[in-house]
Amino acid sequence: MLVELVSALAVAGVAWLAASVRVIKQYERGLVYRFGRVLPRLREPGLAMLVPFADRLQKVNMQIVTLPVPAQEGITRDNVTVRVDAVVYFKVIDPAVAAINVQDYRFAVGQVAQTSLRSIIGKSDLDDLLSNRERLNQGLELMIDSPALDWGVHIDRVEIKDVALPEAMKRSMSRQAEAERERRARVISADGELQASTKLAQAAAAMAETPSALQLRLLETVVQVSAEKNSTLVLPFPVELLRFVDQHVRHPEEPAAPEPRSNGQQAPQPRIAEDDSSGVAADRAP
Repeated sequence: MLVELVSALAVAGVAWLAASVRVIKQYERGLVYRFGRVLPRLREPGLAMLVPFADRLQKVNMQIVTLPVPAQEGITRDNVTVRVDAVVYFKVIDPAVAAINVQDYRFAVGQVAQTSLRSIIGKSDLDDLLSNRERLNQGLELMIDSPALDWGVHIDRVEIKDVALPEAMKRSMSRQAEAERERRARVISADGELQASTKLAQAAAAMAETPSALQLRLLETVVQVSAEKNSTLVLPFPVELLRFVDQHVRHPEEPAAPEPRSNGQQAPQPRIAEDDSSGVAADRAP
């Protein structure tokens, strides 16, 4: 009889311990509800003793939560349809408020993130979504953090992941970028031609002052061509001959003397007289 009583007490004690002892992990905090009322003291990590059938323990995760925001479709301020998705990083800073003030703080933060993302899309231009994401991330973080503070949640950061554009817009942007690159290439080529023409003009002026420099340049070119292993045939042309031909073209020879007549006398030369009013007049002697 005594043994059965001791055994019953031992079983009751084990059941009491099993119902009253809870383990709280390092990244958790415990809220104790005693007859439905939250006790003001939070249970720290480790063993937590509860009153069986009177206390109920709720564990709250204090780690940073990564919440992906589904892609939201909207129209930007410059009337471009885009799909934007984001990710929200947040953590619980007040376990009691997060457990009491809101039914499901994860779902609440997700819904606020979606509506805030749509609002950011409507207030921004396409160029801002593509190139100025840091400012948009800060604005989106402030919009989500304002209501989340009343839920005991702190928004650590918000990042815009991807901006999906229509195919027609992608093709238009590609053509625009290609046209811009072609314009820059033409401008650079024109600047190079301008600088080269300036240098060539200076070199021509220097060679005109020193005629021997042109001959030296010709010999240098011949040496450069002959140094390469090719089948190029170089025929040097005298520079003096070029000058002679140039002078002959610029200053033609005087007209030849008239042929003599059959009787041995020369034909009379035409006499040219200047007239201020009518120009040039010719007069022959008798």
